[in-house]
Amino acid sequence: QVQLVESGGGLVQPGGSLRLSCAASGRTFSNAVMGWFRQAPGKEREFVAAISPSGGSTSSADSVKGRFTISRDNAKNTVYLQMNSLKPEDTAVYYCAAEVNSWVVVRDQALYDYWGQGTQVTVSS
Repeated sequence: QVQLVESGGGLVQPGGSLRLSCAASGRTFSNAVMGWFRQAPGKEREFVAAISPSGGSTSSADSVKGRFTISRDNAKNTVYLQMNSLKPEDTAVYYCAAEVNSWVVVRDQALYDYWGQGTQVTVSS
């Protein structure tokens, strides 16, 4: 069993930055692909970014490339999402997810085994 707890969300002005953190429990973190997804009001949940167990491979949605960076610290069992140049359309609940015992970065949320409770990010002036 893996538990994921997100933090770092909040209200930020357009153009601002936030860093989300996702702390994972359990011994399988270093063997898990970690992903960030988001769900805006009235929309389906969508892929944002994912990172391989070693951190050597990442994938990001086109809508966030050049603005968001995913990273991880396996010693701290934590994955991060650095979000810069935020736009109002980035407003959503952001979820952390884990695909355990996997080595290939994937975007399909159906493949992820565990999910956090989400953290709200609101971009507004």
